[in-house]
Amino acid sequence: MTADTQDRAERQIEVTPDDLPLHCPMTGQTQWSAHPRVFLPIEATGVAQCPYCGTVYRLKGGARPGSH
Repeated sequence: MTADTQDRAERQIEVTPDDLPLHCPMTGQTQWSAHPRVFLPIEATGVAQCPYCGTVYRLKGGARPGSH
């Protein structure tokens, strides 16, 4: 595993319902221009991973009931 791959695998961010709809990179992140903005469906499972940079987002409180 390269250092870059290891860094990407360890990058996790906890988000709150106030951060929804979730997109990566998030507003205010230092790497905001690292890749195109992509919206991530997190409500149903409570976890989402960015397909570009590998950042894992975890929704505080877990999945939201009634979200599909």
